Amino acid sequence: MKKAIIITDKNFIIGEVDKRIFGSFLEHLGRAVYGGIYQPDSPFSDKDGFRNDTAELIKELNVPIVRYPGGNFVSGYNWEDGIGDNSTRPQRLELAWGATEDNQFGLNEFTDWAKKVGTQPMMAINLGTKGVNEAKDIVEYCNHESGSFYSDLRKKHGYSEPHNIKLWCLGNEMDGSWQIGHKTAEEYAKLACESAKVMKWVDPAIELVVCGSSHMLMDTFVQWETTVLEHCYENVEYISLHSYYSNYVDDTADFLANTLQFDAFIESVITICDYMKAKKRSKKQINLSFDEWNVWYHSNGEKIDKWSKAPHQLEDVYTFEDALLVGGMLISLLNHADRVKIACLAQLVNVIAPIITSDTGAWRQTIFYPFFHTSNLGRGTVLKSIVKAPLYDSKNFTDVPTVQCAIVQDEENKKLTLFLLNKDLKEDIEITCDLRQFRNYKVAKSIVFNHDNPKAVNTEVDPYRVVPQEKKFADFEDGVLIMCLEKHSWSVVELKKI
Repeated sequence: MKKAIIITDKNFIIGEVDKRIFGSFLEHLGRAVYGGIYQPDSPFSDKDGFRNDTAELIKELNVPIVRYPGGNFVSGYNWEDGIGDNSTRPQRLELAWGATEDNQFGLNEFTDWAKKVGTQPMMAINLGTKGVNEAKDIVEYCNHESGSFYSDLRKKHGYSEPHNIKLWCLGNEMDGSWQIGHKTAEEYAKLACESAKVMKWVDPAIELVVCGSSHMLMDTFVQWETTVLEHCYENVEYISLHSYYSNYVDDTADFLANTLQFDAFIESVITICDYMKAKKRSKKQINLSFDEWNVWYHSNGEKIDKWSKAPHQLEDVYTFEDALLVGGMLISLLNHADRVKIACLAQLVNVIAPIITSDTGAWRQTIFYPFFHTSNLGRGTVLKSIVKAPLYDSKNFTDVPTVQCAIVQDEENKKLTLFLLNKDLKEDIEITCDLRQFRNYKVAKSIVFNHDNPKAVNTEVDPYRVVPQEKKFADFEDGVLIMCLEKHSWSVVELKKI
């Protein structure tokens, strides 16, 4: 059996986990909203049209923020279409995804739904076809108490108290040629800066995310970030990152190695932010919002009926190996907790999502489980961990560690949790971890998530085919934790103070 060592020390910390790294994303795309979280004619829905079965699964995930309403959708969206009397709301051609939007679900329905599932809104504004004035107006509608046109309009719509939305995205992927209202870095930076100014003049307590590159392989990557931060540095708190991964060539070892690129992307953007801080002689630190990330490729190339309403679109059916990569990316996010303060798994329901619905119910996809584990057990302080494990080479990567690990200490609840990924496709690995500083702890829970078939999926007919199990594979004696990680597996070990 292969062997590995994990070295850690409770005094060497990476940073506190901002719970918002366990955020998610809902876009007006496919059945994410209509048929996903909102379906008035469903027997599963409450009196307001919100699906109860979906809401319960979302509560399981313990999602603290949800980014809305896009995504590419937001760059052509008029937010005023989705407020007021439902019977008078316009029906529009939705150009980003080729569907028809009837606006029966809008800003106020979203804030109502967010309260129902126990999350907070992360609102995106349109900087594609709209601009500074619209940015000002939506903040006034949402956050100003009363005595102005838009705050009084909100009250007229039945919301006497402000929504108090405190986290806002300044557009979406504006460097992408696919984006409605695509802009150069200079054009976007000036618009984002002016929008940020007026939004904060309306409500100085809000936090803003400025658009970074759509992904690290964009030709404009780095130059885009530096130009945007040159203009916006003092008016924003975060810069965004987006990343999706695929396994078209069916090379699992190479697919799982993508966590190296994920790490490199994060570290590159941190470097850019700190360069701009030094250049501006600023005391302010810009942090990262990884507000779109996931595996996405199973549904690419599909065709839908043009201008249909809420079509079955981008409904990837996730495999077990997809869940392993998602687990690896969650470990990476935790291990950058000092700078990644927001992250959104894209998306939440039906569209490239951990939750799928039909007219007869809702079920958990494979990627649901590593997110569930980290979101519920990964709150606290991330300790620096050094992993000495066997390495492998793949088609696009060299020296890939077979073991990935994040360690989170929850001092308040006297817990220590290890999240572990074994990428070796053929062999189990024995892990030794010296935890003498936690000698008065014991193993309280050990969970393994594995399947013989990396392509196994959960379906409506067989929703529990791929599920984690509590299983004894970890021994803790005299301050030394010894674990046997099964080949191609995701594992969680929780220790509690005696």
